[in-house]
Amino acid sequence: MKKLVLASNNAKKMKELNALLAPLGFEVIPQGILGIPEAEEPHCTFVENALAKARHAAKISGLPALADDSGLCVAALGGAPGVYSARYAGEPKSDVRNNEKLFADLAGHPDRRAHFVSVLVLVRHADDPQPLIAEGEWHGEILPAQRGEGGFGYDPLFFVPEFGLTAAELDAETKNRVSHRGQAMQQLIARLPAL
Repeated sequence: MKKLVLASNNAKKMKELNALLAPLGFEVIPQGILGIPEAEEPHCTFVENALAKARHAAKISGLPALADDSGLCVAALGGAPGVYSARYAGEPKSDVRNNEKLFADLAGHPDRRAHFVSVLVLVRHADDPQPLIAEGEWHGEILPAQRGEGGFGYDPLFFVPEFGLTAAELDAETKNRVSHRGQAMQQLIARLPAL
């Protein structure tokens, strides 16, 4: 098994990525197990934040590192919450408060279009001059009320017309295949033999 540090402490994100990478012979280690603190995310784009997180984890661990920066972009809000999705309602992070703020901010807006974005960055080492970068988008709309028990974050609000379900109502296998992160992972997986 090839070891790969996941530059995240999100247990649900870890589970999703592990399900996709384990069959390829990768042992994904969350950075927290190695005592690696979360990196700063000062940038206004997903790709810059993902790259900063991957380089941070690789530098401290000495191992290849994979980072994901993802979020929800809502058309009526000019792309917000975007890179601030996890902390949309402020600190400490709270899915409940984030969802409440999104409901409040969308009140009265007829345009409910939204999409999830995931940018994955894999660096072979901290100074990798050619990181592998993959991006996925998952389009849907924001419902006026939550539905479903699965997933995390904004999943109970994110309606996927193609399935007639929210992201929180989809089974894990389907979600891993069609989601923003699933799409980005498929792009990345196609390039992994080069590692």
